[in-house]
Amino acid sequence: MLNYLWGGFILIGILTAAFTGNLHNVTTGVIEQSKEAVSTCIVMLGVLSMWTGFMNIAEKSGLLDKLTQKLMPILHPLFPKIPKESKALKHIGSNVAANLLGLGWASTPAGLYAMEELDRLNGHKESASDMMCDFMIFNMSSLQIISVNMIAYRSQYNSANPSEIIGAGLFATLISTLASVLFIFTRRALVKRGRNK
Repeated sequence: MLNYLWGGFILIGILTAAFTGNLHNVTTGVIEQSKEAVSTCIVMLGVLSMWTGFMNIAEKSGLLDKLTQKLMPILHPLFPKIPKESKALKHIGSNVAANLLGLGWASTPAGLYAMEELDRLNGHKESASDMMCDFMIFNMSSLQIISVNMIAYRSQYNSANPSEIIGAGLFATLISTLASVLFIFTRRALVKRGRNK
């Protein structure tokens, strides 16, 4: 669906530019933005490589396991149906740890592994389980102490103080995470009430 939507936008833009005599601006814009896209990718590749490397070191040194254990008192009430010995909790912990550091790229593989493990625990393979949905909501809220990706973007565009985003990022993601936790517990309470009727 998105392919059709973006394709439609591009087609409308080109036709509008052609009928208004601005087709040369489209060509110039495509060339300039292509250069900027390649430049952004190179910068982000460097940042991604560094932080993903740190995550690998943290995992191999056992630091990630220790952090996951520290997160268990928070994760277990959020996901009470997941057995404590399940690998899903470890992957969720890794995902949360990467998100705390603002490493959305590094958290994605852990999130995918967590979903695979949650799917193994799912009794209804044709639909997502409550725990899968809860994890997706919690993951999207993405509490970040350090917004590494935003700092990298701001550095690339010559921000005078790239790290000043940290406070705002922490506040915004704290609110989104609290909203996700509230939603999860509210949904759970409503489902429980519906079953008791």
